[in-house]
Amino acid sequence: MPSASAIRLRDYRPSDLDAVVALFKAAVHRLSAAQYDAAQRQAWAPEEADRQAWQARLADLQVRVAEHRGRLAGFIGFTANGHIDLLFSSPQHARQGVATALYLEAEGRLKAAGISSIFTEASLTVRPFFERQGFSVEQAQTVVRGAVTLPRLAMRKPLRRPEH
Repeated sequence: MPSASAIRLRDYRPSDLDAVVALFKAAVHRLSAAQYDAAQRQAWAPEEADRQAWQARLADLQVRVAEHRGRLAGFIGFTANGHIDLLFSSPQHARQGVATALYLEAEGRLKAAGISSIFTEASLTVRPFFERQGFSVEQAQTVVRGAVTLPRLAMRKPLRRPEH
């Protein structure tokens, strides 16, 4: 288990794209098997990733990555309006504080920017993590990818504005 000091957070670089996509696929396929069947995981994270779609998606986000011993351990993507769009840890670093470190940094930045709440569309897998961070479920949702449906949850956390 890496210590918090062994995890280094930094800004995403375009050269991270392949590692981010590989981590995403590994996380979906290995960490979500209890909540999503093989067809759902394949629809969510197909074997052949659309690199251009990933580049465009990441370009629209503030993305921070976590490294442990020089290897990508996780990443978070969020927008200036408080939307957490992506939060994934590698299977090797799951439940070791990587997602928490990434989330807390993003929350701190959003609080400092004066955002009044943070929201996300969480998978069933990550719901408990977001609940531990103070999020509440607002609505159950379904995403359709081809002929496959994926359940997810719209979740929100109110933030207190920093006191002056």
